[in-house]
Amino acid sequence: SRFKFFPATAAGGIPALKALAAPFQHCRFCPTGGITHATAAEWLALDQVPCVGGSWLVPPGKPDTATITANARSAARLAILEPATRLQSRA
Repeated sequence: SRFKFFPATAAGGIPALKALAAPFQHCRFCPTGGITHATAAEWLALDQVPCVGGSWLVPPGKPDTATITANARSAARLAILEPATRLQSRA
């Protein structure tokens, strides 16, 4: 009842996931692939999407713990906001 939707953006994005999820209302999806911090709230606003995955959490190059921590905290805030608030919070 839980599925990874990859590559989410290349596979048609939110409209494609809505079409796939429509006959499977009991299923939940974790979209990954092309998700960014700027678009994560749009995905999380969907009832069938409890989480997202994205490489924006760990930028390319030498790992920077402070950046990764800040990105993870920002992403975690998206997950606890109400759906309407998620779309407004993109900082």
